[in-house]
Amino acid sequence: MAQILDGLKVSKEIKEEIKNDVQKILASGKRAPHLVAILVGNNGASETYVRSKINDCAEVGFKSSLVRFPSTASEAELLEKIQELNMDPEVDGFIVQLPLPKQMDQEKVIMAINSHKDVDGFHPENFGRMALEMSTFLPATPFGILTLLERYNIETKGKNCVIIGRSKIVGRPMSILMGRKDFPGNATVTVTHSYTPHIEDFTRNADIVITALGDPLFLKADMIKEGAVVVDVGISRVEDDSKKGYHLEGDVDFESCAPKASWITPVPGGVGPMTRAMLLKNTILAYKHTIYKD
Repeated sequence: MAQILDGLKVSKEIKEEIKNDVQKILASGKRAPHLVAILVGNNGASETYVRSKINDCAEVGFKSSLVRFPSTASEAELLEKIQELNMDPEVDGFIVQLPLPKQMDQEKVIMAINSHKDVDGFHPENFGRMALEMSTFLPATPFGILTLLERYNIETKGKNCVIIGRSKIVGRPMSILMGRKDFPGNATVTVTHSYTPHIEDFTRNADIVITALGDPLFLKADMIKEGAVVVDVGISRVEDDSKKGYHLEGDVDFESCAPKASWITPVPGGVGPMTRAMLLKNTILAYKHTIYKD
C-alpha cells in the first residue's frame, strides 16, 4: 500500500516556519509582509480560494487586502489598479484571481503585473527565469509539488517522469522543473496531453506520474507500474446525492492506484494545501527582496 504524500501536514509545517519568520521581522521593528488579492466578479470557486488565502495570511501574521471588482468592470479599471499596486511600496506581492471575465485580456493583465510582485509566478519574465534555472518566483502549484517531493525525500534523479497535461499553470512549468539540474529534478520528462494517443503506454513506464488534467478518476491502476510515485493535481466537483450535492475527485482513481503505488497524494489534502503555502512563501521572498535589498 502506498505511503501518503501529506500536503496538509507539510503545508502546516511550512506555515509554522513562515509564522516564526514573521514574528522575528515584527520583533525587529519592521512591518509585516503584505499580500493583496484582486477578485473580479463572484465566481464561487474563486471566492472560496481567495477567502482561504486571506485566512492563510492571518494565520502566519501577514497583512492581506482584498480588492473587488464587479464582473462588468472594464479592463482599463483593472489595469489602473494593478499599476497602483505596482507602485505601492507597502505591497510586497499581489495576485489577480483567474479566470477573468470575457472583456478582459488575461495575458495583458498578467503582463501588467510588476514581475517583482508576481507571487503567482505567471509573468513571462519569471517564467523565463525559471526555464533558465535562475532564481525567481516559481508558480505556486509546481513549487508546492517540488517541496512535497523534497520534504519526503523522493528520489527524482534519473527517474522517468510522465506529466499528464500541458497547462501554463501546472503541466508546462512542472516539466521544466522536473528536468532541471537540481533536487527535485534531473528526471527524464515526458509531457502527455489530450492529443497523446495511448497515454497508458507512457504512464506504465513512469517512475513518477504527475497528472493535472481535470478529468475525474482518469488514472487507473492498470495505467501505472508497481511502485510508481503518483502526484494528483486535478480536482473536480462530481455531483452526488449528498447534502452538498457534490464531492471532490482527483484525476487519480485513488482506491485502485494506492495499493500499487509507492507514494501517492490524496485529494483533497495533497497538492491543494501546498499551492496555498507556496503563495505565502513567494510573498515572504518578495518582501525580503524589497525590505532587505541593498
